[in-house]
Amino acid sequence: MKKLPLVFACQGHQLVGVAAVPEEQPDTGLIVIVGGPQYRVGSHRQYVQLTEAAAAGGFAAMRFDARGMGDAEGEQRSFEDISDDVAAAIDALQQAAPSVRRIGLWGLCGGATAALLYLRERDDPRISGLVLVNPWVRSEETQARTRVKHYYLRRVMEPAFWKKLLSGGVAAGAFRELLAALRTTLKSTAARRDTEPQAPLTLERRMGHGLARFQGETLLILSGNDYTAKEFLETVQIDAQWQAQLARPNVKRLDLQHADHTFSEPAEQEAVERATVDWLARLRPASSN
Repeated sequence: MKKLPLVFACQGHQLVGVAAVPEEQPDTGLIVIVGGPQYRVGSHRQYVQLTEAAAAGGFAAMRFDARGMGDAEGEQRSFEDISDDVAAAIDALQQAAPSVRRIGLWGLCGGATAALLYLRERDDPRISGLVLVNPWVRSEETQARTRVKHYYLRRVMEPAFWKKLLSGGVAAGAFRELLAALRTTLKSTAARRDTEPQAPLTLERRMGHGLARFQGETLLILSGNDYTAKEFLETVQIDAQWQAQLARPNVKRLDLQHADHTFSEPAEQEAVERATVDWLARLRPASSN
């Protein structure tokens, strides 16, 4: 395996990436999209280990800093506005590994969101696969629904909560927050019913459009111990279009029940790496497997 430092241009700025490339000529590559204000190494070096695992499996893999992040030039921007960066990274990987013809996009959290927005905005025939890991779909509605379902309802079942509430303790503030979250949930649900046919292009809808346009192999990985993943599931639960997209035969789902947001436990991180390498193998043409 070779590790290649790469410097490449995007809209007049220099970006920095690192590609892990096997000795044999790979036909399939992986682009790791970093979401949010984060360095290309990732939490507990997860992107380093992911790309190296992909290279060990016979695939070229690249992690990079988008504009304004890490060692890249330019102003920091939202993960909703890095499609040019993703396109530049794909070009750079193919220049470093010219045998690569098919590309998979891999994104955690905002990186998954960025991957879907890239597919919505561009017809890129090089993209053959997609890995979405704990996709970010946060809105006031999903945040309220998730906190009610997975936090507040658990709290109100605890005797200690009511003891503090009746004694005027700090639980009173939590109770007011619960009522506010319930109001937001009910109001948002009613608004969704009233405006569904003319619903605006919210972030989650733009993401859904990106997935709808994509016909390649898609792997959805969700952590069981993560509010971002739970918010995504809340979105799916109330959106028939998302349900239809995730039910397609080209979309597979992997739930890691005990994993946190970044798979900080070695066993969980290794599970993600294995699943990614197995998924990359599906992108190869039958003659290459």
